Amino acid sequence: MTRDGYVVPVDPQQAVVTAKKKARSSRSWMLLDATGQSTVLDVDKYAIMHRVQIHARDLRILDPLLSYPSTILGREKAIVLNLEHIKAIITSDEVLLRDPWDEHVIPVVEELQRRLPSENAIRPDHSEGRENLGGHNDEAGEEDESPFEFRALEVALEAICSFLAARTTDLETAAYPALDELTSKISSRNLDRVRKLKSAMTRLTARVQKVRDELEQLLDDDDDMADLYLSRKLAGASPVSVSGAANWFAASPTIGSKISRASRASIITVRGDENDVEELEMLLEAYFMQIDSTLNKLTTLREYIDDTEDYINIQLDNHRNQLIQLELFLSSGTVSLSIFSLVTAIFGMNIPYTWNDDHGYMFKWVVIFSGIFTAVLFILIMSYSRYKGLVGS
Repeated sequence: MTRDGYVVPVDPQQAVVTAKKKARSSRSWMLLDATGQSTVLDVDKYAIMHRVQIHARDLRILDPLLSYPSTILGREKAIVLNLEHIKAIITSDEVLLRDPWDEHVIPVVEELQRRLPSENAIRPDHSEGRENLGGHNDEAGEEDESPFEFRALEVALEAICSFLAARTTDLETAAYPALDELTSKISSRNLDRVRKLKSAMTRLTARVQKVRDELEQLLDDDDDMADLYLSRKLAGASPVSVSGAANWFAASPTIGSKISRASRASIITVRGDENDVEELEMLLEAYFMQIDSTLNKLTTLREYIDDTEDYINIQLDNHRNQLIQLELFLSSGTVSLSIFSLVTAIFGMNIPYTWNDDHGYMFKWVVIFSGIFTAVLFILIMSYSRYKGLVGS
């Protein structure tokens, strides 16, 4: 056995136990540096804490076995990021991503490898090329000049907003036809289908709401946003000049909310001190608008579901009123027939009465008047029911 080799146990069960113990004692992390190079680390939490200099309580937020709400925390030398499946630690020159082999995290890793490297650092500056490409290169250069931590944070925010927006779109695609089918035909199958969709919508709304609340809380506190300027703190919190302030700006290239360079320059001119968080506020505000739009879609879907439930309840009430009308109709007929049967039964009994002699025609008139009385009584009962609104017209 060499020093760098591994011992393969003879017993397969022992190998499984050893692998489980190793999985418990260490976790898989992927390290991405400023050049986009990735390295898989299999280290325990103490090594991670020592590397990025954060507390155990901050690392506990990233534990996939524990349920913590979406969080963006700024520490002295790192940003602790917990957004759904994206659990990362961002420093001024590297990103540590947890569970990099997850199917939802793999696209984030690929996007980080594409966006983290600064084109100005890996591509020589040719004046002729800039003249040929014109303003496009200038705009790309501005985006690449943003701090490393902002580029990584933007990738994470973009990924989670796009992920939740895609889930919302899939839910809308399935929910609206199901609701329309339920309004046309009320059945157990359609009701169960809508029930499952409503449960999925409630869970998704809670997830979107957590991300939105975290961004809103971060936007409301300038001190929390200032803690995310890792490069500025690393440089000793030196005042930002007008020419260098543009390097702090990170615009969103995906959601159609870019700010023109002229407006950015005017903002930087007005605020050029070390406490300026306007650039980060623009970045967070852009993704806050996107996640808020996703939440509005879910709210609209919830209102549509509530309207459908009201419509279904109205239909059920209508059917219930029809049953009540039928029951009242049958009850009125039964009462009227019982009175008619009572009269005819009394006069039809075979009992010798002295007044019954030579008065046979009386029985016929009693039966006739009893039938008329029964019909009038039935009409009066139905008229009174309609007047009180117990049955429909």
